[in-house]
Amino acid sequence: MITARMQQIWQQLRQQLREATPRERVAVTLLLAVSLCLGMVTAYADIKGGLLFVAALAVVPVICGIVAYPRFGIMLLMVLSFLLFFLGRLGISFPLGTILDGIQALLLIGLLFRIKRDRDWSRFRTPVATVILIWIGYNLIAVANPSAASRLAWVYTVRSVAMVMLMYFVFVYQVRSVQFIRQLFVLWLLLAAFGALYAIKQEYFGFSAGENAWIASDPRITELFYIDQHWRKFSIFSDPMLFSYNMAMGTILCIGLLSGPIGLWKRVICVLLVGLFMVTMLYSGTRSAYVLVPAALGLFTILRFNRVVLFCMAVITLFSVTIITMPTTDPLLVRFQTAFKPSDDPSFNVRTTNQKIIQPFIRSHPIGGGLGATGGWGKRFAPDSYLANFPPDSGYVRVAVELGWIGLLLFCTLIFMILKTGINHYYLIKDPELKSYCLAVTLMIFSLHIGNYPQEALVQYPSNILFFLGAALIEVTYRLDRELQGNPDKQPTRYA
Repeated sequence: MITARMQQIWQQLRQQLREATPRERVAVTLLLAVSLCLGMVTAYADIKGGLLFVAALAVVPVICGIVAYPRFGIMLLMVLSFLLFFLGRLGISFPLGTILDGIQALLLIGLLFRIKRDRDWSRFRTPVATVILIWIGYNLIAVANPSAASRLAWVYTVRSVAMVMLMYFVFVYQVRSVQFIRQLFVLWLLLAAFGALYAIKQEYFGFSAGENAWIASDPRITELFYIDQHWRKFSIFSDPMLFSYNMAMGTILCIGLLSGPIGLWKRVICVLLVGLFMVTMLYSGTRSAYVLVPAALGLFTILRFNRVVLFCMAVITLFSVTIITMPTTDPLLVRFQTAFKPSDDPSFNVRTTNQKIIQPFIRSHPIGGGLGATGGWGKRFAPDSYLANFPPDSGYVRVAVELGWIGLLLFCTLIFMILKTGINHYYLIKDPELKSYCLAVTLMIFSLHIGNYPQEALVQYPSNILFFLGAALIEVTYRLDRELQGNPDKQPTRYA
């Protein structure tokens, strides 16, 4: 009975192959071969072997997709940069950081192919692109720093620094339509919302088994995360600081989008997301993050100076002052209030003391003590050096210590050029939608600039990717606006 049924199926398959086109025959043959191989691998290597075989089959199409379809690659990079640490705590023992490096390398390869085809270098002739190239070059020649205690620390650090910064050129060149910008913002807010909802899960239902194991693996993590009889939440990110900063960035992004010509239901969603991000930000217990939104609102008020904005800011200021000054016993609100009273914050005073201690070293080392000299790489490759055990606790202090005051000057010049370009383009852009996008990312970059002083805000995923995506969108929105103004009927620019 079974043999007769198999013969019938074989006859039907042969008949279909005779009637099929050559392309269909090749496809069927490949599928049959893959099916047989999958069955054999699963039979001999169990279900894990079968899953690895399926994953291996997916690698080639994904690689080709990233190179040939940069939209897919950019969105995949964003998703993985958000989920990097979350997937690791789920027990996925795979070099996810290396995968991110690989995606960025593939995007650069795709960029080179696109440039070779188009032969268009005009998009890179901007002041921001020039300063970025100078900054990357300065980081590269830092390998020859005679004060560096370890060259291996430079190798591990420069890889992430240079690769992430080169993504600016990928974003500037490959983001070519308003439609794609919309998709990037939607994806950004969806991932941020997922992070916020997961933080609510951690707050009210506790950590998962993998997260508890990770916390218990290092006493320093417990010491950092458990404060005032309350666990600081980190959501899907590497730590509470990164979680809170991304909630602040999501809030600021929504505020910028609200200034644009969006429909009522989209406005309602943005307002709800602002509330969600602001509330969950408190779960992190990160004082420095609470200052980012007011700082961005200050710049927003200056750029959008009118009666309505002034009235709204006055109401928000009155509400904020009430929250900051009112008596409370809630540990989350108490910690929030101390963010605006730095003299009462012990951690802020410790940072100030450390900065005073390291100032003589910075003055006497104009090119610093070597890239990667502080933090984890310094402790790993030069544990006995002076800088290995110095806690920078600030992105700008780290730059000054590792790359000297010359490096700090270059880095501040880069931030200045990005913000200057963003503000100029905001006033020059005519299209209301593009104007709101430019405003949103300019406010976001300004907030990260402020947040990079008390914390290291630009060295970890996804903030580093989002920072250079925002810097690139400042140029892209202006370029698209010029194309639309030059030819208002050129609809493909919006939807290409």
